[in-house]
Amino acid sequence: EKFKTLKNEGNDFVKKGKYEEAVNKYSECMKLNTEECTIYTNRALCYLKLCKYEEAKQDCDHVLQIEDSNIKAFYRRALAYKGLQVRKKNMAGI
Repeated sequence: EKFKTLKNEGNDFVKKGKYEEAVNKYSECMKLNTEECTIYTNRALCYLKLCKYEEAKQDCDHVLQIEDSNIKAFYRRALAYKGLQVRKKNMAGI
């Protein structure tokens, strides 16, 4: 029950564009249940919005170990890789 409340609060923060706060809520959810894939893909979305690509990739990797056909995890991991590639290019250009 507490898990559901935290997840909903996290989702509300995402809708308001408050990604840092949402990450905190989803991280609290994970302490209660590590098997719930949507929490990881939701947190990955927040990390992408915050340009924390490595963290997003790790969350997606975790989901894909549990559920190897999770489309959201594949898609968000691809976005994370893309973000990391762009960052690497920008670093090389400096």
